[in-house]
Parts: sequence; C-alpha cells; structure tokens
Amino acid sequence: MNRRSFFKRSGILSSTLLIAQFPTWAKSIFALDQPIHNIPADKNIDPNWIRQLYLRGEKTRYYKTKNELQYIGMPIGGLHSGTVYVGGDGRLWLWQIYNESYDGIKEGIDPKTVQWYNGREYVNVRPRDGSAYVEPAIADNLRILEQGFSISWRANGVLQTRELRSGHWDEVIFEASYPSCRILYTAKDIPVDVALQIYSPFIPLDVDNSSLPLTTFHLEAKNKTDKSIEVYINGWLENGVHKPRKEFQGVKKTAVAKPLAGATTILFSCEGVSLPEQQAGDHGTMALYCNAPEALAIPMVQHWPIDLNSPAPSEQPISSAFDKLQVGCIRLKRTLGPKANTTVSYAISWHFNNPHPKLRQHLKDAQQGYWYGTKFANALEVLQYYHANRVYLTEKTLSWINTWYDSSLPYWFLDRTLLNIGTLATANSYRFGTGRFWAWEGVGSCAGTCTHVWQYAQAMGRLFPQLERNLRETTDLGIGFVNESGAIIFRAEYESRPAIDGQAGVILRFYREHQMSPDSNFLSQNWAKLKKAVQFIIDQDRNGDGMTDTPMENTLDAVWEGEIAWIVGLCLAAVKAAELMADEVNDSAFKEICARYVKKGSAAMDTDLFNGEYYIHRPNKEFGRKKLGSYNTCHIDQVYGQAWAFQVNLPRINNREKTRAALKALWKYNFTMDVGPYIKTHLNGRPYALSGEGGMVMNTNPNNESSPYGEEVTWQLGYFHECMSGFEHQVAAHMMAEDMADESLILTRCIHDRYHAAKRNPYNEIECSDHYARAMASYGTFINACGYAYHGPKKQLEFAPRIQQKAFKAAFTCATGWGTYQQKQQSGFESSISLAHGSLALQSLSLGNLTQLPKQKNLVSIKLNTKPISPAVITVLADRVQLGFSTALELKEGDKLTIAWV
Repeated sequence: MNRRSFFKRSGILSSTLLIAQFPTWAKSIFALDQPIHNIPADKNIDPNWIRQLYLRGEKTRYYKTKNELQYIGMPIGGLHSGTVYVGGDGRLWLWQIYNESYDGIKEGIDPKTVQWYNGREYVNVRPRDGSAYVEPAIADNLRILEQGFSISWRANGVLQTRELRSGHWDEVIFEASYPSCRILYTAKDIPVDVALQIYSPFIPLDVDNSSLPLTTFHLEAKNKTDKSIEVYINGWLENGVHKPRKEFQGVKKTAVAKPLAGATTILFSCEGVSLPEQQAGDHGTMALYCNAPEALAIPMVQHWPIDLNSPAPSEQPISSAFDKLQVGCIRLKRTLGPKANTTVSYAISWHFNNPHPKLRQHLKDAQQGYWYGTKFANALEVLQYYHANRVYLTEKTLSWINTWYDSSLPYWFLDRTLLNIGTLATANSYRFGTGRFWAWEGVGSCAGTCTHVWQYAQAMGRLFPQLERNLRETTDLGIGFVNESGAIIFRAEYESRPAIDGQAGVILRFYREHQMSPDSNFLSQNWAKLKKAVQFIIDQDRNGDGMTDTPMENTLDAVWEGEIAWIVGLCLAAVKAAELMADEVNDSAFKEICARYVKKGSAAMDTDLFNGEYYIHRPNKEFGRKKLGSYNTCHIDQVYGQAWAFQVNLPRINNREKTRAALKALWKYNFTMDVGPYIKTHLNGRPYALSGEGGMVMNTNPNNESSPYGEEVTWQLGYFHECMSGFEHQVAAHMMAEDMADESLILTRCIHDRYHAAKRNPYNEIECSDHYARAMASYGTFINACGYAYHGPKKQLEFAPRIQQKAFKAAFTCATGWGTYQQKQQSGFESSISLAHGSLALQSLSLGNLTQLPKQKNLVSIKLNTKPISPAVITVLADRVQLGFSTALELKEGDKLTIAWV
C-alpha cells in the first residue's frame, strides 16, 4: 500500500461531489477545489518572546509532575542496531530489535492506524501518514520487556524498595542532552536521591565505536540523611530472545552468569531452536552487565517482582520453559555514610543478526547480516568489548556531550538541531556486514536510501562522514549508477529511474564529503563517474538556457513539466560544486563547461523565474499548466539550491536581494503561528502539524488563482497543504544564512514546540513514517548559525557567527577531529579553537562577521598553546580577517589555538 491511499481516503477525488451538494462552498474560504489563502501576513508575535529565543536558557527538562514523561522515547542504542527507547522515567521501551520493519508489512514505531478529523470528515491515518503524530505512542503500552532498576534500604528494620519508575517517586525529572539523558528521582519519604545517566557510546567520526548494540546506565545514589545506611541496587533484564512469539514448541530459555574480570554479566539465549528458525529475525542473544565484580548475578529471579526477602537466589545457569517469564538480575550491596554517595554502572546488549527476509531477498549486502555481527558472535562479546574499552568509550562520549552543550547557543536550539541524528540509532538505518550503509526514508517506509530525501539531511555528513562516503561510493556511484548515461537511480535496487533533485543532491553531498575528507583521494578516485553524473544534469537542459526542463521524478513523488525554480536552482548549485571539484582535479575543460552552464542558468533563473516577489515554476510550453506543479504559487523549496550553497560554501547561485525577497514571501504567505485555520480549509494534507501549532506550509496560493496547481488534480496535491519538518528546517537554515535570524529561530522553535514532551515524543520528527531522515536538515541551521565552512584537503576553516557575535561559543567537526570555537568582541577581539578529539590541519583560517577589526596587522597575536605563531598572510577585509600559514598548523587533541588583537 502506498502513500496515495491516504489522499484517496481523505477525499481529494470526491470534492466535486461535495461542491455540488454545497454550492456556496465553491466561493468561500472553505471551497474544496479552491480555498482562499488565509495565512495572515501579520504574525502577531510578541517581541519579548522572540528575544527569549536568543538566550542561553537552561537545559531541557521534562517533569513527572507536569505530566511530560509518557511520550518520551529517546533512541538510546548504537547506530544501526534497531530502535531501543529510553522513556521519561529511565526505563527502556519499544525494543524494535527483532528485524520486523518492512515497507507495507510493519511500518513505523507503532504500526497502528488512527482516525483524525481533517476539518470535513474522519480519515484513517497510518504510521507513514502521521499516526504517531496524531496519537503518540505511550511508553507503558510498548514496554514489551521487563527491564529496570530498584534501590532498597532498611527503615526501622523493615526492607523498603523503590523501583526507578515514575510511580514510585514524588518527582522524576528527565534532563535532555542528546545522545545522553539524565533522570533524577526524588521523594520526601525516601532517604536517598538517585540520578541515572543513560547513553550508548556516541563519538563523532568514530562510526565503529558509535555502532555498538548496547545501552549503558550510570547510577548514582546519594544518602540524604545524617546516618549511615545500607542500600541494595538491583538491575534486571528479561530474556527477550524470540520475544515476539507467544509459543515456541521444544524451545527453552536459558540464562547463565558468565565470568568477566572486573565485572559481572548474564547471557540470555534460547536452546533447542531448529536451524531454519535460527535464521529468523528474533533469533539471537541478549546480555546484562555490571561493572562491580562483587555484585551477585542471578540468572533467573524466583519471585517477580523482585523480592529481597525471598530465599537466597541461585547463581546457577537456568533453563526454563519458553512460555515462562525469565528475568535475570545483578544485585549490589553498598554502605552509604552520612550525606555520602555511591556509583555503579550497568549495560544491556543485544545481538539479532538476521535482517528481514525481504531485505535479504532484495539486497545482496543484507545476506551477510549486520556490521556488528561481523565483529561479535553474541551479546556477551559486545559487553566484553565494551568492558575492555569502557574508559575510552565513556570519556569520548561525555567529551562530545560536553563539547556540544558547552556553548553560548540556546539549549533548546542545540537540542533541536542535533537530536535528529538519532534516526541513525533506530530501525530506519542499517549497516550491513559488507560495510554498506542503507536506510528507509522513515522507519520501515520507502526503501532504498532515497536520494531525493536523504539529500536534505546535513547531520550525518558532518558527524559521521564515513557513512556518507560509503553511500556515495557503494550506492550512488555504485549499485545505483548507470554508467552509460550518468544517471543515479534514486532508490538503487528498489527503482529503475533517476530523480533530478536526488541526482543534484548526490553531487552536492559528494562535494561536502570531499570537504570532510583529510585529502583528495575520495574525489580523485571517483571523479570519472561523478563527472558523468554532472553531465547527466547538464543534458537535462533541452532548450539550452541553463535551466533544467526535462520532466523527471522529484521528492514530491510526481513528474513535473517545465522549468521549476527549486529544481533549476538545485541543479545549478550541483554544477557549481562540480566546477570547483573539476578545478581541484585539474580538469580545466569540464570546469569551463560547468562555469558556462551556471553563469547562463543563474542569470536566466533570476530573470525568468522571479515574479517580482518570489521564484516560480514556468510551465512547459507544450502542456501549459495541465499537469501538477507549483506554477505561480509560493513553494517552500524555491531557493533550495542557494540554501545548499551555504552548506558547502559555494559562491552565490541566486541574486541576494531576490533570494531574500523569496524567503520573506515564504514567511509572509506560508508561515503561520497557528496552522489550524489553514489545514481546516485546505484539506487532504497529512497531519504533521495540528491546530494551535506553528509551522510553514509547503505551498500556498497567495494570489488566489484558479487551478493554481494545474488542471489535473492528482493525489500528490495533498503534500502542498502539509508542514513537513525537514523542509521547514532547510528554510530555517537558509534564513539564518541570509540575515533573517529572527525568522529562522521562530520557525525552528515552532518545530521544537510541536514536539514538546507534553504533546508527543521530542525525539521523533515524523514525515512518511517515524524518525524521518529529511529532518536531519536541522543540523544545517546550526552550521549557518556558526557561519562554519571547512575544506579538509585545502586545510581551510572559517567561522562567521550570524548570532551572538560579541560572545560566541559552539562545537565544530572537521575531517579528523572535533572541538570548540569561541570568540569575544568588546574593545578588541579574542578567539580560540580548542581541539577535544583527534587532529586538525590548518593552512588558512577566516574569521568573519566581525565588528572589531585589527587596527594594524602587527597587532594580531596568534599562539598555539603558548607558542607564538607568525602567519604568512594577514588579509583584513570589510568584516573579516583571513590568516594564511606558510606551513600548515597541526593541532592535536588538547591543543588550543588563540587569535587576538586590539
């Protein structure tokens, strides 16, 4: 079943019948065939609220007492290892680790269909249509495995126990700092306070160590009293092997404590499983770990819930009937002095190495299982690796979290721009045993790492560029590449056609991945194929005016005719990137071809596709406006090519004044602080924003033209009336780059507020299913807020903050390291680059958007740690300073480069 079913059910093809029944609707704001544009130009936003958006604020916290915990589901496992959520009270839920997700079979995190009133009638909404947006999944309803912690103590000789769950404490606070969270548990009648920090190793640039199928828990208990107390800490896990089955004849569950020097572990499995069933998606192992060697491992508790007053538990291996609950526990006893605290760490791992059979049928790479399956034979080996490397994994993960959040930027902004990288830690993406990266658009929906969706995602290319390079070489220029024409099939094995926007996006991403490489090998090794892919784009300009006009599939699932601003601009940006890459590989002839194309196309686009207010879609002369298109309407992606230019530091594609006019038109005509009136009158869109919520609508008809989207009504028209966060994020990023910071932050905050924990899961931005890849465009807004640009092979780095220029601090990544950039501008200027991980080679450094420039070049002071550095070149421009070094500086982990002047 495809997405058009939603639009058919929602009545887009039955509007003529209703107009016949209610003829007055045809000329009103409620007209079904042509509703009147009703987004107010005056946004009526409180200036004080806007000012608050810029403030640092406090860490994001969600509270039990505010009823904010039930929907929280932070992806907390390693990359590409299924979906395991941590809930608002610290317990794990969902457990989408059994390889069940597949298009049309099991989609989304909760495969349910719900009903939603769209303003005219109730319609069915599936996971890919936004069911989890309308009716968010509740953690308690999808907590399929028993897992958790408890703490016990004696009061007046009686043993008291409290589980770490919301119902057992007066207050539970979920403190967000993705990829980690910290849960605080307090109660007046309990002598201890507990804090539980949870994360899976997450180290940018280190894909392998960020892809472990495990979650770690770091518990701290503090004695609030003036007396010593003994506490018992229990951590438990159910044997979840083959959990999706109710019965399994002849199979038994097994649990055994396994020795591990300096730690305590339990391995869970099943025995008696036939060879064919060993290929099933739910066949595998799980394991529980505690870093305290003195802890007691109980393979199977005899009484559930756990009762410390029961007879002494057995540490012997346990084999039990399949239909019997088997819960293993690791118990620890500690004495806490007055006001003292104690800490202990646990971990849970899983190992289910059989991808869905249909994936194995379609993808040769899937037949070899997952990457982690090539490294570890079972879940215990995962824990053994974690234990042996725990210091490195812990320190680096916490170092990244500290680097990201130790910033001048608002906490809410840091949360929203980063957390969508969590889609890589769900069942939306896979890393197969061959090393190939592969993904859906949203969990279990729309196969093939679709080029026209994934090209919006900016986070993965900056945090884990190895995965993007793999995607370029293995899929886009490999399996999906047509050597004869240079076309890139937009879903590889799952398609047979290219998509023009996806094709352009691959080239732009290739340039980004080249920039995020330490040298030029990636570019030079792939240039021959990449050149063909660029030529394919140039060849789609049939009339030779520099503007693509060949009808081809695009991200709105239709073949549009004519010259379409957003596609033309995207193609121009791609060819411009190719021009720069051609220069780097000394292909002067192709460089000139690209330069001529871009020059001609940019001039034509600014002249012929700009209507005086915004960019449009010029119809095909043969068909006119017969087929579906955006035509004279205001389309969200109209200057997307220029948006991409800022992400990879290209020269301008479109005139600045016209581009800003287009963005202002989007603000005026498409953005509203309450989408309710619009979606009530413009029907058939999917519910990704509801009444009372702010957002930017995909496409509007501000001039109220008749048949604004073409004469032929098709199901894709429903997209135009939606708010899809990935598109909104790319506009917000672009606005930030074009000195429209207020609008950028307002739009980003509206998305953030739509996903507040009181309403739905903050960590699941939904489009066509859950954890939609396009939402990773949010990282682009962070990039542009920093004014960051980087070119690894050229050893160039640039910062030009677009907000907070007087006192700015933020994280950055490069090809081989990451760290922090900081600047202060008062009577003089002072900045620093501190490297927290890896290395950074630096030949030139540019600092922009400056209000304080050096009065004399000899007043510029540069030091690497304490060593003075003399630059070969200092160039002072209108608002920036450029520094060039005769020999590249080599920053190592812990180094600090400072630049200052008066």
